Amino acid sequence: MELFAVPGIPEVREGDDLAAMVADRVELRPSDVVVVASTVVSKAEGRAADLADFPAGDRAQDIAERLEEITDDEKDPRFAQAVLEESTELLMEAPFLLTVTRFGHVTVNAGIDRSNVPDADLLLLPRDPGESARRIREGLPVDAPVVVSDTCGRPFRHGQRGVAVGWDGMPASRDWRGERDRDGHELAVTVESVVDELAAAANLLHGEGDDGTPVVVVRDFEFGDHAGSDNLFRDPEGDFVRQALRGWTFDG
Repeated sequence: MELFAVPGIPEVREGDDLAAMVADRVELRPSDVVVVASTVVSKAEGRAADLADFPAGDRAQDIAERLEEITDDEKDPRFAQAVLEESTELLMEAPFLLTVTRFGHVTVNAGIDRSNVPDADLLLLPRDPGESARRIREGLPVDAPVVVSDTCGRPFRHGQRGVAVGWDGMPASRDWRGERDRDGHELAVTVESVVDELAAAANLLHGEGDDGTPVVVVRDFEFGDHAGSDNLFRDPEGDFVRQALRGWTFDG
């Protein structure tokens, strides 16, 4: 397969038609997968916000004060309030805020971004990235799958990488269970998160700073003759790491 960034995407503003922006700049094929950075999706959907929009309550004040003690850096309690309002659960309150977003993604600070937001203090994640992917896909001139990506850190490893937070037009995963390896052994547990792998590959071209290339086309990716699954975010009942975090406190 081949990946390339869509050139010439301008600064995205609220109300902009992302599908039209892409279609005007590249001739898409049905075999393409369009990976769109969540930042421009959020901008188009009016998800920029100011700290003044989040007057801090008592819990946000307490969280900010605790984080200041731990990090020796000044913390704005209004930011903590924004994180609380964008989350359904705080898995960790120290030494950083690890949250569950309203659409099931586990990430730091509810995925709120403070970079590349020219006219506001904050950029919130899309309310429903799956629905965002569907709208973009419906606006494209060809029936190409769409993945909305974001970057986040990883347990047990340094650094960030791209992940899918929303998708439409393809399964989230390839299910290899029941198939056999080259030695004839039946695969019992392998479910490959394809949308995450495409998001990570696209992130190499999205960049992390001032690249200005928020849309990447993956050309000639083949899902193959496999069962598909849309399960990406673990259910809390089977997420043993999440359950362990609920009973853990920071002692530093």
